[in-house]
Amino acid sequence: MITAGEVNDLMYQFFVLTVQIGGPVLIISMAIGVVISILQAATQIHEQTLTFVPKLVVVGCILLITGSRIMERLQNLTEQVFRMIAG
Repeated sequence: MITAGEVNDLMYQFFVLTVQIGGPVLIISMAIGVVISILQAATQIHEQTLTFVPKLVVVGCILLITGSRIMERLQNLTEQVFRMIAG
């Protein structure tokens, strides 16, 4: 039987994993957006694709680089959940 404390601990682990996976991608995407916005303000070129395309490319590269680590962490947490259910 799974106790309320174990469920709380599991929810905390889910939250921490979500922040660890999504945080770096979001922060880098925001930083790229700010840099591009500053460049757009300086050059007075206001084209929507100038912000979208670089962010898309950078986020894609980040996910390619860190994808295996993200998948490993998700797999470990999923195995832990199944062990708790079975055990």
